[in-house]
Amino acid sequence: MVDYNVNGKVAVVTGGTRGLGLYCAEAFVLNGASVVAITSRKADACAQSKKYLEDVAAKNGKKVKIISIPADLTVEAEAKKFFDDVASQVDRVDIVIANAGASWGAPLDTHPISAIKKVLNLNVVAVFHTIQLFAPLLEKSGTAEDPSRILIMSSVASLAANDPVGTYGYLASKAGVSHLGKNLAVQLGPKNITVNSLAPGFFPSKMSAGLLEAAGSIMVDTNPRGRLGVKEDIQNATLFLCAKQSGYINGIVLPIDGGAHLNNPSSKF
Repeated sequence: MVDYNVNGKVAVVTGGTRGLGLYCAEAFVLNGASVVAITSRKADACAQSKKYLEDVAAKNGKKVKIISIPADLTVEAEAKKFFDDVASQVDRVDIVIANAGASWGAPLDTHPISAIKKVLNLNVVAVFHTIQLFAPLLEKSGTAEDPSRILIMSSVASLAANDPVGTYGYLASKAGVSHLGKNLAVQLGPKNITVNSLAPGFFPSKMSAGLLEAAGSIMVDTNPRGRLGVKEDIQNATLFLCAKQSGYINGIVLPIDGGAHLNNPSSKF
């Protein structure tokens, strides 16, 4: 039997207080991580998620340190402080999940330029900055047999050109970070760091709620598997790509959507 785990590893998850980021953090807690560090903008969300993850650990007999630090990663000084605070508590980092992101939808003629800038700044610039900051600690930890891991949270939106609700910045940002991940995979692979991107489809979350409401049942009706994503879908993919056995996988963009990107509905409902 193959045992996929992250035993003893130190993981950092940005945007780790809710949605897909919290799912990833929970997977690490349940599968052997020694330290899981999470961040988001709101201090109360960080405190609540820290308690949630500690409760998950206790209920499942896991010993793991949860570090929870509020930070707005679009502000360079706050991103640097987040890194410094994590680095002061660990001697290495094995896994970084660059998950923090935002979306905005509006028709082309009324779409605020400020919204485009906000989305690109968090979804692309802050992802780059996070990786730039943590790369030295990842390089310190990685080996030829078990490299350190960077997972970028992209989206199946990066694989599609149609857009039913005008999320122009989001589509552009996710295509951008997917390509950034491929570029970094080439650069960091020789340093024993792999870089892969996850491309989730639609998972019920605060971010996706507006689009799912606008789309109605079409996202389920056109999905070859006939459903939206669930927590275990993202957790299993994350755990596999961070386990020792996947050390030769580098530079991929992995759709996690039941095949929906192959049957994307028209932008005109």
